[in-house]
Amino acid sequence: MTIVIIAFFMIIALYVIYLRYVPIKGIPCIDINSNKLDQMILKLDIRDYNSSAKQEIIGSHSLPIAYFKRYYHEIPAKEVHVIASDRIEKNLGIRYLRNKGFRVSGYTLTKCNCE
Repeated sequence: MTIVIIAFFMIIALYVIYLRYVPIKGIPCIDINSNKLDQMILKLDIRDYNSSAKQEIIGSHSLPIAYFKRYYHEIPAKEVHVIASDRIEKNLGIRYLRNKGFRVSGYTLTKCNCE
């Protein structure tokens, strides 16, 4: 019986690690100032309000990841470009948006440059 309980908790722990740390394939990192970013795609800033207020990105729609469950239906476009502060925030945000039917065309991390 204890082996089953330990296995159950190990599966849950591995799932949480997967959601947070395993990168999402097929979504390119695009510099927010480059010409590759289509003007028709919604720039969705998922950083918390403190970070996004210090480094505001012109033309972006700000919705912190903490408010996704409550307000994701208010995102005005189905194709978005995610702006995040770190890789964990990016992974969680993109996975959530994809589960809700959004098409994520790319992402930008504000703490590091795209290569």
